[in-house]
Amino acid sequence: MKVLVIGNEERYKKYMPNTDCANQATIVFCPIGTTDDELIEKGGDAQILLVDAIAPVSKYLIEHLPNLLLIHSEGVAYNAIDIQAAKERGIYVCNNKGMNAGAVAEQTILLMLGLLRKAIVGDRKVREGYQIETKEKAMVEGIVELADCKIGLIGFGDIAQATAKRLYPFECELYYYSRTRQRKEVENALHVTYLELEDLAATCDIISIHVPVTEETTNMINREFLNKMKKTALIVNTARGEIIDNEAMRDALINGDIGGAGFDTVYPEPTTKDNPIVDLPPEVADKVLFSPHIGGITRSTFIRAHQNIWSNVEAVIHDQRPNYVVNGVLKMKKS
Repeated sequence: MKVLVIGNEERYKKYMPNTDCANQATIVFCPIGTTDDELIEKGGDAQILLVDAIAPVSKYLIEHLPNLLLIHSEGVAYNAIDIQAAKERGIYVCNNKGMNAGAVAEQTILLMLGLLRKAIVGDRKVREGYQIETKEKAMVEGIVELADCKIGLIGFGDIAQATAKRLYPFECELYYYSRTRQRKEVENALHVTYLELEDLAATCDIISIHVPVTEETTNMINREFLNKMKKTALIVNTARGEIIDNEAMRDALINGDIGGAGFDTVYPEPTTKDNPIVDLPPEVADKVLFSPHIGGITRSTFIRAHQNIWSNVEAVIHDQRPNYVVNGVLKMKKS
């Protein structure tokens, strides 16, 4: 069995499970950015294609890997893979659904608390020798507790539900919006209340984004949405940067239309210092808290993900259907 990997060789080797399937595979590693023709030259006879969650997999590449049985994202995202082209050839496309839910939920809450407590500003002021002055200012301005907030979750999949579970002990009010409303027993179990998107924007003190990138969700956080939010409200994005309209977000921050924002993901990646929501005026910069897209990359997440990847590889090699198929293939077409 030959496996073509588009991604970081060191990481794949570190988290590869000690199984016969993994140990006996012939693996060809190629970094992200390798051209399709180079990939075809090095791994054209591969049966398995494993890819970093942000690595593009084009129709051209899929069509020129004649033995391909499975394309597997290393993460949850698969929007860079041409899933329709794979489906037309009967090739499974799989992801690691839910593997990073708890990790991303932790990062989401970290950003919420970091914004409410102005963690980066406080750290800097202490280092500069202004501890007491900063404390006095905070007491006058007032620090908002998470328990005082109405929190709205946009999307209600694995990560949003994991976030809701972790937020409930903070005693905040929890709301959510998704295209499909959950059953009442699910809402009750997770202590959440459903709101339509416009109502959620207008009601909540913190809005947290948990939807995948689709045509419908790209730039869904636009001027119209931001204008519906409270001027004191915060927005947190640990989903994908494409969901945010960068120019609209920049204007909302500069004009004081929202209170602040926390981003684990910014479009495009790699994020550069001249990005519209990174290159903010000094008087606005402290309204924003960034993390470098690390929400879902904990050690435990990678262990779970790579165990699932190689379990699916073994299933496909033995003519069994893998889990978390995202392109609707029910059974591989026989050559």
